[in-house]
Amino acid sequence: MLFYSFFRELVERQALVTVELKDDLRITGNLQAADQFLNVTLANVTVSDPERYAHLLSIKNCFIRGPVVRYIHLPASEVDTDALQDHCRQEAKQISGR
Repeated sequence: MLFYSFFRELVERQALVTVELKDDLRITGNLQAADQFLNVTLANVTVSDPERYAHLLSIKNCFIRGPVVRYIHLPASEVDTDALQDHCRQEAKQISGR
């Protein structure tokens, strides 16, 4: 549940993220909610290619289902890589110790 708790922290900060979907659409917005299935809710949404996705220009908030997500791009300033690596090591120790 490491990544779920990581995304909860990003939700608390309402981090600006870009969600890349499997159909190559990129949606940028403030992260409002995320769950363990990678379903995300974004606010203040913008689309990377407005000419191609003109029908999405009027959308301000959106819910994206986890199965259609390819990547979630995070700003480097929002990620504490040292803490993330430490948590991964601890979780790996717990799993291997079982």
